[in-house]
Amino acid sequence: MKTSASVRTVVPTLALALAASAACAGVTSIDLSQYQLAGQFPLPSAASEASAVTFNWDTGTLFVLGDEGDAVVEVSTTGVQLSVMSLSGFDDTEGLTYTGGGQFVITEERLQDAYQFTYTGGGNAVRNTLPTASLGPTVGNIGIEGISYDPANGHFIAVKEKSPQQVLDVQIDFNASSATVADLFVPALGVLDLSDVQVLGTVPSLVGTPDGDNLLVYSQESSLLMEVTRAGVILSTFNFAALAGDAEGVTIDSNGVIYVVGEAPEMFVLVPVPAPGAMALLAVAGLTGARRRRR
Repeated sequence: MKTSASVRTVVPTLALALAASAACAGVTSIDLSQYQLAGQFPLPSAASEASAVTFNWDTGTLFVLGDEGDAVVEVSTTGVQLSVMSLSGFDDTEGLTYTGGGQFVITEERLQDAYQFTYTGGGNAVRNTLPTASLGPTVGNIGIEGISYDPANGHFIAVKEKSPQQVLDVQIDFNASSATVADLFVPALGVLDLSDVQVLGTVPSLVGTPDGDNLLVYSQESSLLMEVTRAGVILSTFNFAALAGDAEGVTIDSNGVIYVVGEAPEMFVLVPVPAPGAMALLAVAGLTGARRRRR
């Protein structure tokens, strides 16, 4: 079993954070005990009560969803607003995932429905006009909290918050408005809830590796990010208890950088602790930052 990490020293400058991101390009394994906090950024007000985040590998940007169902917000990897698409008719949006070609899937927690839409900055997505499929019956505030697209087979992995907690393998046919839902595993992760999930197979350099088939699972109530196998075995963790109690959305970019969003709204950026060969890059970045501060 891999080990656990809590908060490590925050990289003090943006130059260091960017260097750390570059250093992990082509990551071939995930061990959350070897990740550190590289940045903490406020999110725009349009993303208030941020509950989900997903990485668009075609644009290299992030898309954030608030749980009031008002908008999907495109932001940079440092949280700067780039565009907004408003939402109409949504109520309790909790899950968001990118599926490629400009398309996304969004989920409602209580209705446990999934909706497909194409993002258009400045546009508006109206719920009752979108392709949809039901993932389960209407429930209280304990339903679908997160969803992640799996490019390996075109399925989705979804998590139900509690009573009971569930990790689900979902096949959706939006043309037929139908879905096939099955338990991926029965979770016994020792956490109070499940608030989001991210398939690691979206990272190109992880495809074909042992970790490429694994998942990131986040628990908001336990403030814990976990790497979990598809059999439900925890391999490594990152403890968020000292960082945020309201964080609940997670995604990963093409380089293995992890982004976690919270309701404040804010975003936390986690990068792997650099290997010895990457330390020179970090040193140069730090020196450059120091020189700039002296000017």
